[in-house]
Amino acid sequence: MLKKAVAFVLSTSLLLQNAPLVYADNINLPDIGTAAASTLSIGQEMEMGDYYMRLLRADAPIINDPVLNQYINDLGKKLVLKSESVQTPFHFYIMKSNVLNAFAFFGGNVVIHSRLILDTNNESQLASVMAHEIGHVTQRHLARAMENQNRNSPYVWGATLGSLLLTLANPEAGMMAITSTMAGSTQSMISFTQSNEQEADRVGLRTLARAGFDPYASSEFLQKLADETRFSSKPPEILLTHPLPNSRLSDIRNRSLQYSKKDVAPSLNYYLAKARLAILFSNNINTGKLLLEDYKKLNNEQSKIAMVYGSALADYRSGNYQRAKQQLQPLLDNDPNNIWYIDLMTDIDLNTNNNNAAINRLQAALKKSPNSSALQLNLANAYVKNKNYQQAVSLLHRYTFDHNDDTNGWELLISAYGGSHSRAQEMSAQAELIALEGQFQGSIQILQNAKNQTKGDQIMISRIEARIKQLQQLQQRYAQYSKR
Repeated sequence: MLKKAVAFVLSTSLLLQNAPLVYADNINLPDIGTAAASTLSIGQEMEMGDYYMRLLRADAPIINDPVLNQYINDLGKKLVLKSESVQTPFHFYIMKSNVLNAFAFFGGNVVIHSRLILDTNNESQLASVMAHEIGHVTQRHLARAMENQNRNSPYVWGATLGSLLLTLANPEAGMMAITSTMAGSTQSMISFTQSNEQEADRVGLRTLARAGFDPYASSEFLQKLADETRFSSKPPEILLTHPLPNSRLSDIRNRSLQYSKKDVAPSLNYYLAKARLAILFSNNINTGKLLLEDYKKLNNEQSKIAMVYGSALADYRSGNYQRAKQQLQPLLDNDPNNIWYIDLMTDIDLNTNNNNAAINRLQAALKKSPNSSALQLNLANAYVKNKNYQQAVSLLHRYTFDHNDDTNGWELLISAYGGSHSRAQEMSAQAELIALEGQFQGSIQILQNAKNQTKGDQIMISRIEARIKQLQQLQQRYAQYSKR
């Protein structure tokens, strides 16, 4: 469902969504450069970001893994809390892609390609990329680009954003389309985007240091990219969308010298996230094997643990649930509140008909971590698998209210209502799911059909009618972004 929409692509590829995540501890710090308010208000940025995020959900391979989602958003929250000039909510996503890149866009949406996470050497390097993308958002680079190119209307460049969406689904084809679209103003584009890259570097470096990460990680990762592609005929996409002239590398390296080198202890969560990505979300089985070999060479306490976890993941993926459990159980016994272990053991239990064991473990874990989205989704899934549909519905009502942009919650709610033969509610949840993918007309039609299934329940009918009206209004507002 690739659609041409109105926007302009920066060197970082930009986009976002409307679900609030975090705000900085001080949002009154001055912006660097123009605020771009004459072109777009913050409200317009958030609205446009929400629309474009709906398109991405429909067309891009966003990874909807609850544990990975919680990890990347917790890491992002740590950075945003130390960022300057934050005016929008932030939400972070991982996209399954073998192309090394990251991008940000309207409203605080930041997308990290899975390959980039796997290619970083430590969590500070990953955080440096995320801090850089946060800098693009807080400095409103996309709005400023639009202001620079056309002060009369923020609703142009539909072909450019259409190319961006294509880039997410098919990076090589997308980059060619962007190059073609931008023909005729290439030189001014390059000059503008390099300026934005340096600004995002500087802002991101301050954020990185204030959040407690190694400030040298920014220059180290950029140098790593430069070294790896020195003799390559084609640089990785991140260097195409984020230009890296010598001046930029020198600038970030010199600015890093203003800070003291910081030895940040290895993060177990970082190692576990890489193992999960490499083994469960890679099409190449060798990716996981090579990562575990790297962990073995590192030979530190955290990498040793992650190596065992990775081996258990590999056994689980191959269907050897007994061996997976044997490897995972000592890790869980030693760290019973670790969500990575609880999540995997839950999957093992549900695949071996130990549903009650999974439910009891998750209920106990949630008492200690009641705000964990990963644990809530795991418990809801376990309830559905065990046919405890009413308990699942009760939990998911709260979850979807708090996380109305999470497709996992709506998918589980569809299953829970389907299992309890609550047809109107099942259809209503289905309508919410496809609305998150930008299919407003289809969502409205499903709700119209759901109303016919209510059998005279006036309260339910009123709720459905109210939601139809809301979606119609949203469809009308967002129509301006989809004009060809």
